[in-house]
Amino acid sequence: MKKFVSAFLVMVSLVLVISGCSSGEKSTKDEGEKSADQKEELTFDSSLEGEITFWNFLPDIYDGVIEEFNKVYPNIKVKNVVLEFGELHDKLQTVTSAGSGAPDVALVEQGSFPRYGNGVLENLLQEPYNAGRYQSDTSEYNWERWKSVDGTQLLGMPWDVTPGVFYYREDLYEQHGLPSDPDELGEFLQDPENVLTAAQTFAANGIYMYEWRDSPAIQYGDAIGYYDSEYNWLRNDEKMADLLDFVKRGVQIGWAPQVSALFSDEGKQLVSQGKIASFPAGSQIARDLETLFPDQAGKWRVTRMPLDLYVGLGGSAHVIPAQSQNKDAAWAFVEWMNRSEEAWKIFTDHSIQPGWTSISTLPWYANHENEYLGGQKDYAFYDTLDEHIPVRRLTPFDGQAWEIYISHVARAIDENIDSKTTLNQIEDQAEKQIRPEINKLLESESN
Repeated sequence: MKKFVSAFLVMVSLVLVISGCSSGEKSTKDEGEKSADQKEELTFDSSLEGEITFWNFLPDIYDGVIEEFNKVYPNIKVKNVVLEFGELHDKLQTVTSAGSGAPDVALVEQGSFPRYGNGVLENLLQEPYNAGRYQSDTSEYNWERWKSVDGTQLLGMPWDVTPGVFYYREDLYEQHGLPSDPDELGEFLQDPENVLTAAQTFAANGIYMYEWRDSPAIQYGDAIGYYDSEYNWLRNDEKMADLLDFVKRGVQIGWAPQVSALFSDEGKQLVSQGKIASFPAGSQIARDLETLFPDQAGKWRVTRMPLDLYVGLGGSAHVIPAQSQNKDAAWAFVEWMNRSEEAWKIFTDHSIQPGWTSISTLPWYANHENEYLGGQKDYAFYDTLDEHIPVRRLTPFDGQAWEIYISHVARAIDENIDSKTTLNQIEDQAEKQIRPEINKLLESESN
């Protein structure tokens, strides 16, 4: 069990994936929002000047972005500080809590976003930012996940989206008599019995359909999260129980090797041997496939995830700490990076998908063809998915809840424990261990 959790968490960190969503939660429209058919014109005040510090965890990307930014804002000097992923988030939490030492802008990954306490990040819905005017240009999911838990403040400027997709070997699916066209296979795999048929077909030939044995249940959990905006527990419903039962059937078939296909030596060997036919992952993984397995060019394709699952598997936002001494220049940098075509031509070259419709509908993006994926228009396909991802709330307690959840799921599989019993046990333990901390936080925020 410890080996499994450790391996899974390593894989998660490598693709920057930790989730916590709120299913079916409807947002209220922020003041100043424009209708969907209106586009906010992007204007710049090139007279702004000053020096800002920017922390990020992506080497070799932002130097070019800053160079383009300075063509528009020549009098704003950006000090680009690249830190290791974990170091950045730890250090940012320390300095924002201490009240000094924070940068003017930071790139924050969604799993670490809830670590920054009440009042330490700027609310971008307020003056001088007024970011609400951009809400109609992104999905409700992408907009809402960067808000405070209660949904009243926008604490991060939405940047990229990383929808969950299903990568598969077209040749292996075709050879085994299964649908191989992306649209046809995507539709075929929405039926649970078809998923099991495909898994059984592959297993009979020594091939795996998934990486991880519990993937469908875990991904549904990623989509609905742990708590809603009022801290009600979310992972105890009929669909989760059905998916846990379904996962047990897949485990009996032997549909997963229980290793990362791309980030473990054993998994990479299996992929090289054609022993992994498919796996769900974030949309950025096509780049890793091409890097790791160049000899398989033209064999891989991408389609929607099976079982009517829509989920975001990662993403980051730009935040402005309240300590910033030059908030006007900081906002100019954040706004330009997110809204300019010049910046996104650099970001997409590094497999970062825009969360803004005004960017994703541009011809150079929408018409992109991925030769590694057999010429698929992969960007256009990814762009069809995020509108279906449920609104999510990221809370400071998601990490603790994950540990409770994953340990009980593993036990339910290993010992064939009734799924509804398992979900009740998870909720009971979460209430016992985490609820006192939630109440303490809510009390402190009300004072």
